[in-house]
Amino acid sequence: MFLGLAVARAVAVDGKLIRMPLLDQIQKDMVAAMKGREEARLDTIRMIKTALKKHEVDAMKPLDEATEIQILGMLIKQRRESADMFRKGNRPELADKEEAELKMIEAYMPAAPTDAEIDEAIAAAMAETGVTTQKQMGVVMKAVQAKLAGKRVDGKALSEKVRGKLS
Repeated sequence: MFLGLAVARAVAVDGKLIRMPLLDQIQKDMVAAMKGREEARLDTIRMIKTALKKHEVDAMKPLDEATEIQILGMLIKQRRESADMFRKGNRPELADKEEAELKMIEAYMPAAPTDAEIDEAIAAAMAETGVTTQKQMGVVMKAVQAKLAGKRVDGKALSEKVRGKLS
């Protein structure tokens, strides 16, 4: 079981908080998992590090925070889809493994906005854009996602909320 995942990515230096790069935090967590002989956690952390490093090498430049979030989001989506497929295929043990990995990956993501924050962003976006029909839902979605930038937002759930407000 994964316990004590150190994801506080801010370090105090001379009284100021400085954000620790995600790859540095992952390296520290990987060392801790090795020392604790936590195989499942270690495998997941290695998978995250590999995905981040691969993108960094492919892009030939250091990762920025938005790219890191995007890559982690992709990994989360893959784990969700895999878990659903394993459940449909009557393989609950593999689905449980995917869901455990999913929880570990989510620990590295920024906090998800509350329902109130989402509703507030949707209302503000609808007021700004003046959109009232579902045909123009994309305009509202773009505005809402801009308002919620830097937070972990499930696009599917957000789309359903926006659709509900527009109908």
